[in-house]
Amino acid sequence: MSDNWHKHDMDFLGGRRLRRARRTAWSRAMVRETVLTPSDLIWPLFVIEGHNEKTQIRTMPGVERLSVDLCVEAAKAARDVGIPALALFPNTPDHLRSEDGREAYNPDNLMCRTLSAIKDAVPEIGLIADVALDEYSSDGQDGLVRDGEILNDETVAVMVKSALVQTKAGADIIAPSDMMDGRVAALRAALDGEGYESTQIMAYAAKYASYFYGPFREAVGSGSRLKGDKRTYQMDYANSDEALREIEQDIAEGADSIMVKPGLPYLDIVRRAKDNFNVPIYAYQVSGEYAMIELAAAAGAIDRKGAILESLYAFKRAGVNSVLTYFALELARDLAG
Repeated sequence: MSDNWHKHDMDFLGGRRLRRARRTAWSRAMVRETVLTPSDLIWPLFVIEGHNEKTQIRTMPGVERLSVDLCVEAAKAARDVGIPALALFPNTPDHLRSEDGREAYNPDNLMCRTLSAIKDAVPEIGLIADVALDEYSSDGQDGLVRDGEILNDETVAVMVKSALVQTKAGADIIAPSDMMDGRVAALRAALDGEGYESTQIMAYAAKYASYFYGPFREAVGSGSRLKGDKRTYQMDYANSDEALREIEQDIAEGADSIMVKPGLPYLDIVRRAKDNFNVPIYAYQVSGEYAMIELAAAAGAIDRKGAILESLYAFKRAGVNSVLTYFALELARDLAG
């Protein structure tokens, strides 16, 4: 009875057996729909003061903060394996942090010196400069604070000054990660007004108030000093339609590309953005995602290399152009090899 049913079932399907194409490695390679290459990866770097200095990040095994000279060496390594761009995040010394975040627009700040050093030594690699105040503020917030309220327009004004010194120092892409209203339009107007029409804006258009940012905040030194939370400006993780409105507004204001952050928990947002907007879309495999893979692998719960590769293919399958990932250098070397 079962044999007859099976024969009838296969006859009904016209003899199709979808496993045929999966039977061998060469066949799987021929029908693979998604391709991952080193050019799909952007490598985030954390920068500290000093010379030949590197410090471990407790919650991000294998990731280090690097002094400017070591960032230059990292840029050379990235270039040599085909990584097209770096995203820079400074860990500003405590004595330079303030309530008004004025170090953000100091033309000799840690970010600007790093941009200049890398651009001088490795001019062919793209440099993405983070524009937000949490790396410079004494309270860990992305915006200026008055009486417990995050000030929108006043924050945007500081961000504009920060973006201008970063661009002058060598930034190719300005990446506002704050989620203040109107900042893309203000940045575009300021950049164009200063003759930087070719500088791109990568807007963190759908950035969620996520619990996956913890290790990053430790890495840039903002986590322990954060007062309150960021829910009044970063997005509610229960919302999806709102993300499309944010993305649409940033594109209308002049964003050249948009970012979805975090990554894997928000691939539905990536897919909706891909289906609705004709702009480059990036996603960030954030510090918490990185830590989960590393810590699970260290516990023997998963295959580390396999999980890294699978997670990056998920980003590409969802529709991103490139992924910001701390695995970038290792993965690019594996792919190139």
